[in-house]
This record gives sequence, C-alpha cells and structure tokens, in this order.
Amino acid sequence: MSSEHNGLPLPARYWAILTIALAISMAVLDGAIANVALPAIAHDLHASPAASIWVVNAYQLATTVSLLAFASLGDIYGYRRIYQIGLAVFTVTSVFCALSDSLMTLTIARILQGFGASALMSVNTALVRLIYPRQQLGRGMAINSLVVALSSAAGPTIAAGILSVASWQWLFAINLPLGVLAFVIAMKALPGNAHQGTHGFDLKSALLNAATFGLLIFSIDGLGHNANKPLVLAMLLVSLAVGYVFVRRQLTLAAPMLPVDLLRIPVFALSICTSICSFSAQMLAMVSLPFYLQETLNFSATQTGLLLTPWPLAIMVTAPLAGRLVEKKYSPGMLGGIGLALFSAGLLLLGLLPANPTHLDIIWRMALCGVGFGFFQSPNNFAILSSAPAHRSGGASGMLGTARLVGQTVGASLVALMFGLFGQNGTRSSLLIAAVFAICAAGVSFMRMAGGVNATPATKAG
Repeated sequence: MSSEHNGLPLPARYWAILTIALAISMAVLDGAIANVALPAIAHDLHASPAASIWVVNAYQLATTVSLLAFASLGDIYGYRRIYQIGLAVFTVTSVFCALSDSLMTLTIARILQGFGASALMSVNTALVRLIYPRQQLGRGMAINSLVVALSSAAGPTIAAGILSVASWQWLFAINLPLGVLAFVIAMKALPGNAHQGTHGFDLKSALLNAATFGLLIFSIDGLGHNANKPLVLAMLLVSLAVGYVFVRRQLTLAAPMLPVDLLRIPVFALSICTSICSFSAQMLAMVSLPFYLQETLNFSATQTGLLLTPWPLAIMVTAPLAGRLVEKKYSPGMLGGIGLALFSAGLLLLGLLPANPTHLDIIWRMALCGVGFGFFQSPNNFAILSSAPAHRSGGASGMLGTARLVGQTVGASLVALMFGLFGQNGTRSSLLIAAVFAICAAGVSFMRMAGGVNATPATKAG
C-alpha cells in the first residue's frame, strides 16, 4: 500500500512532525513579529515609518505570489525536496536579515526569506498526509493547525518578549539554530512522495499567478490605507484581467497550478471559502485589539500580550480535540460550523465590551474566540486535504496556504480602513465586521453537511 495510507511508523512519525512544526512556526512567526519591531528597525536604519512597512510587505508579498508555484513543484519533484530547499533558503536568508545594515538590504533579504517560507508552507500539509496513516490524519492536521494558529496569534507577544531583552536583529538570528535543527531532522525523518507528477513546470502560469495575486494584494492594501484611488482601481482592474487569463489557462491543463480541478469538488471549494473568511476575521481582531487595549484602556504592552494569550491557549486545548473528533467520523462541516459560530459570538462580545471592562471581561471573551477558532481549523484543513486525490496533495496544500494569506491580507487592510473611517471606534467596528465574516463562514461550513457534498473521490477511495 502507498505511504499516504500507512504513514510513518513510530517514532519516525514524531520526528517528522517535529521538523514540520519547527519550520512552519518560524515561517508564520516571521510574518507576524516584524510588525512589533518596525519602530526600532526604522530608527536603527534611519528609515521613515512609511518606508519601513516594506519590511513586512516584502515578506508577505513574496510568500503569497509564489505559494501555488512551489506547491506545483512539490507535485512534480517531491514535497520533501521542496520543503528541504525552502528550509535551507529560509534559514540562510534569516541570517542575511539579521546582518542587514540598510532598509534596502533588509527588504531584499525579506523577499528571499519570503520565498523560503513559501516553499515550506506550500507543501507542509501534503507532507502531513504522508506522515500520518489515513485513520489518524485528523490528529496530524490538528497539530499542524495548532502550530499555525498559535504562531499567528502569539507572534506579537513573542516579539515583544525578545525585544525586551535584545535588539531587533535577534528576531531573525534566532532562526539559525532552529532552522539548522529542523533541517537535520528533515534530512533523516521526512518521507518521499508516493506519487510524483509527470508534467513539467508551467512558467507562464507561475508568472500569471504572481501578477494576479501581487496586484490584488497591492490593491486591497491600497484600499485599506486610502491610497491614490485611481491607481488602486487601475491595479484592481489589471489584477482581474490577468486573473481571467490565468484561470482560462488553468482550465486547459491536466494538473493546473491554480487547482481549478479541485475547486470543482464541492467540499474543497466550500472549505477554502471558510478558510479565507475565518482568517480575515482572525486578522481583523488580532490587528485591531492591541490598539484598543493600549490606547483606549491604557494597558502596557506586557499587559496587552497577557490579555491576548487566552486566545492561543484555548486553541491548544480545542484543536487536538477537534482533530480526534473528525477521526471518529464527525462531519468537518458540522464541527467547523459549531466552531465558527462560537468564534463569531466571541468576536461580537469583544466588540460589545463595556466602557471600562475588567481583565476577566476581556479574558473569557478571548478564550471563547480561541475555543471557536481551534474547533474549526483542524476539521476544515482535514476536509481540504482529504477531499483532494493523493497526487494533487501539493495543489491542495498550496491552496490552503494561499487562502490563509489572502484572508489575513484582507483582514489587515480592513482594519486600516476601519480606523480611517471611524477613528477611535476602529477596533469596535473591526470586531463587529469580524463577527460577520465568522458567522458567514459558519453558514458556508454547515453547507458542507448537505447530501453528497462530503462524498468526494478522495474520501470514497479511502
């Protein structure tokens, strides 16, 4: 039988998931921690605050525009090989980031680091499918979801802790020992593909993909930051035009880079929609809440970090539970819908906080958000990966990562728009919009329970 059904034996399975967890936590954290360090980076490199934003944007842009391309390369050349190359690039460029002496060199290093992170994130869930036997795939996805969610939510707190005792360069330098450790484990522990594609790499699709998502991100970000409206509109229209050509091309390919073949599977398409909406909601909350806690309630950065902590702690408890439940054949649509409904309730309650809330008022609402998000994400990722045929695991993994990054980009841009429109009430508006995103995602998730929607080729084969 193929390895994606049998998985790895113990203890090799533990070592393999350890390298995945180490690398993905570094990649996701490096997308979040730089926000906290921007003032220090701008001061140290004699750059303006506006120019220093490129330290964040360069990484996110490079990651998003190349995810599907690296996922395609994984299908062709093997997920392990692409993962190892990505890990090596990410680790080496982290050192370049730490040694940068100007904003230009740091931005270039962050672009290269983003490509390394993209290679890691494009195939990580495809590797989880190879590491765990089919009957235990839920817990493998739970661990992966837990690492991503914790890294996203805890990034600002970890960055604040490092900056309290060291300079900003250590935010990147710390990746060297962790990256070397993860690479050594990866060389020994990761499995190879059971299936590899026979098609070649489609460079034209890769360029169309990069142009589509790159222009889309710039236009969304521009709308959020009230940039030059004619320019933003022009970028959006060009993005849509290039995207149309891109999709038309994908429809003619047997193994498309943008997995339009997988989007024809109802449960896959619905799960991608819920992922985009949920990560938009998460980012709306996580970006806006620190402003409210520090500027409106006058909490310190340390207090803010502690008050945000119940969210990732609750995910730690609920994500493994949700993974076990989906293994016991509970519907991912039902589990995800319940989780998203709880998530929406938590966001709504945060948006309706009293004028002078106590710590407890904030903590239990944060915990409710974490419970809901943790209960949703593992089953949703399981549905995305298991609904795709084994030989298209790379495409499914790349699409999962792309959905997360697009959702986070939309959420962060909406926060900027809300603060521009409503000033001091920007956080409350952001949280209420986040609650709407989450409840819409819950509705889409419950749609997956409709007759026949969960019956996909992949699940039937199992």
